[in-house]
Amino acid sequence: MESHQTEELLEYLCHGILTLQTPEECKHFLEDLCTPSELAEMSRRLHAAKMLQSNRIYADIAAETGLSTATISRVNRCLKYGNEGYITVLDRLDRKARRG
Repeated sequence: MESHQTEELLEYLCHGILTLQTPEECKHFLEDLCTPSELAEMSRRLHAAKMLQSNRIYADIAAETGLSTATISRVNRCLKYGNEGYITVLDRLDRKARRG
């Protein structure tokens, strides 16, 4: 598949995700789209990003999430040098939690 077509399909997926209105709708869509192991991996990576922002050490993160230190390192690189996707989501979740 060409890179341009892949990019268009990713954009279509992103627009599809943005149509979801509740956590339940999102969960149902993700369960249809992804395998259980893919969902578990993505969930663990987001949790690892949250732990990294809280200055937790790799060994603690690996023990709690089951992720390899290589994956944790990749998440950390994304936090520091990526597209700020993790940061955007974590900041918004934190603000939502503080509002109650």
